[in-house]
Amino acid sequence: MHRLEHGFVNCYLLEEEERVTIVDAAHPRTWPLVAKALDAIGRTPKDVAALILTHAHFDHLGFAARAQQEWNLPIWAHADDHYIAAHPYRYAHENPRLIYPIAHPRALRPLGAMTRAGALRVEGVTGLRMMQPGMVLDVPGHPEVVAVPGHTYGSCAFLLRESSVLLCGDALVTFNPYTGGEGAQIVSGAATADSRLALASLRVLAETEAQIVLPGHGAEWPYGIRAAVRVAEQVGAS
Repeated sequence: MHRLEHGFVNCYLLEEEERVTIVDAAHPRTWPLVAKALDAIGRTPKDVAALILTHAHFDHLGFAARAQQEWNLPIWAHADDHYIAAHPYRYAHENPRLIYPIAHPRALRPLGAMTRAGALRVEGVTGLRMMQPGMVLDVPGHPEVVAVPGHTYGSCAFLLRESSVLLCGDALVTFNPYTGGEGAQIVSGAATADSRLALASLRVLAETEAQIVLPGHGAEWPYGIRAAVRVAEQVGAS
C-alpha cells in the first residue's frame, strides 16, 4: 500500500502479486507522478489492473480519462456517481464555495495548490464499471466496497480486511481543504451533498473496526476508525 499525495489530495497504489490497483485519480497533473511512483515500487503501467473511485469529484477524477484512454484501464465507481464522473463540476453541495476562502484564509493554500495541479480542467469519463455495497472487487488488493453516502450520494470506502485498513475517500478526512482544518472530520458543505447524511455514515465506517484509516485528504490516521469517528462527530459539519 502506497500513498501518493499531490495538491493536497491522496491517491493510493495497492499491490498484490505484482499487480496494482490505483485508488482515486487526484489531479490531471498527477498523471506523470503516477508513472514515477510505479517506477519507485518496481512496477510499470502494464502492471496496473484497475482504477477504483471512492467518489467522482473533480479532485479525485483528475487523471482518470488519461488512464482510461492511454492505459485502457477499467474504472470502477458507485452508480450514483457515474453522472458526476461524466460531468465533474456538476455535483450537489450545501453551501456556496466562494465563502470559504474568505471565512477561512487557511484554505487559500490548499485551494491554490489544487488549482495549480489542474483541478479546474478535469475531463469527464464514461463507461465506468458499477460497484455495489458489499462487493469484493476482483482487482489487486481485493477491497470490499462500503457505501457511505453523504459527501456524494455514491461515496464509498474500501476495506482491506486482512490488513485492517480502510480507504475512506472524503467520507472522513484528516485535512479539510475548504477550511485548512486538521484532524478527523467530514468535508465542508462547499463540497458535501448532505452533511447530516455524511455524519450518519460515519457509524458505518466505525462498524468496519479498521485499525488504519487512509483518507482522501490528509495524513493517515493510525489510531483506529472508531477514534476517528468520535473526533469527526465532535467537529460536526462546517
